[in-house]
Amino acid sequence: MLQSDLLRSTVQFAAGDQVLILNSAADPFVPLATRQVGTGTIVLAEDNIATVQQRLQNAPSNMQHVPFHTYILQQPAATIDVAVMNLLYQPANAWVHYGLHVAAHALRPDGYLYVVGAKERGILTVGKRMHDIFGNLETLTISKGQRVLRSRKHASQQIALPPPPDLTVFADNQLDEGTRLLVEALKVHTTDEALDIGCGAGFIGLHVARQTSKGYVTMVDASLVAVAAAQRAIQQSGLTNIQALPSDGVRAVLDRRFDLVVTNPPFHQGGIQTTSIAEQFIRGAAQVLRSHGRFYLVANRFLKYEPVLQACFKQVEEVGGNTRYKILLGRSRQRHICDTI
Repeated sequence: MLQSDLLRSTVQFAAGDQVLILNSAADPFVPLATRQVGTGTIVLAEDNIATVQQRLQNAPSNMQHVPFHTYILQQPAATIDVAVMNLLYQPANAWVHYGLHVAAHALRPDGYLYVVGAKERGILTVGKRMHDIFGNLETLTISKGQRVLRSRKHASQQIALPPPPDLTVFADNQLDEGTRLLVEALKVHTTDEALDIGCGAGFIGLHVARQTSKGYVTMVDASLVAVAAAQRAIQQSGLTNIQALPSDGVRAVLDRRFDLVVTNPPFHQGGIQTTSIAEQFIRGAAQVLRSHGRFYLVANRFLKYEPVLQACFKQVEEVGGNTRYKILLGRSRQRHICDTI
């Protein structure tokens, strides 16, 4: 909450401003900004579909959404008065760097970019990049290791923007160790109807699709850029028994049932370690699995997912892994504890 409080005390709006929120729609600062701009507009350049849906629910008509990774390609330049980014919500440096260039593209002459973040999140390096892009930088406040920085886009300034980055900059398509172990442990039937929750760039789902030649695979992810990367991977693979959809967990496929569900869930959200995402995926898998269905999950050994798995599935066992990772298999049983996703 400190970052939001610092933004409240430093970001300056005028009634009617056009405001751009750079992949930070989850920040509690956003509703305040919406009220302050009055007849202006709040544009959420946001990647996470779950966050977007929460913000747009009962939102005023002056709030709109644009996928973060497509902003430069699809949105006009020089239409925004104020841009705001919180480093806490950026998954990696590539997202921060792209966000700075989105601001340079989007801001009107004399528009301002505000960035809040901690030293350990790289705010000092971000400040150097802001100065390199805009030619100026102010430190508006420092509190408990957090800083709010501001750059102004001068009217006479011509900013050269790099080409938009490839999708793989945002959605890593490299085979990590946990995913490799999960793929090795999977037992796929040729007729499986399968679901990959939190699919990323699609490596697991594509592997399953090659095995289930008479079945079908659906991949879902809350990240719009991950879904775009997975859809591109599907096109490149030539496979016709697979699709990728944006979804908050399993919400997009609640009306369907699957023989096999797989996931390599994230365990960080907003820079904080959490088990809530994986637990949501576990409960969702229990909802959509057929009787005798199988659910595979890979996790770091220190993450304690077993209690939720045991509450949701008839049988839970470890079927693979190494000293760092474990592959857990749950066999289908739906219980009341899993009814809420």
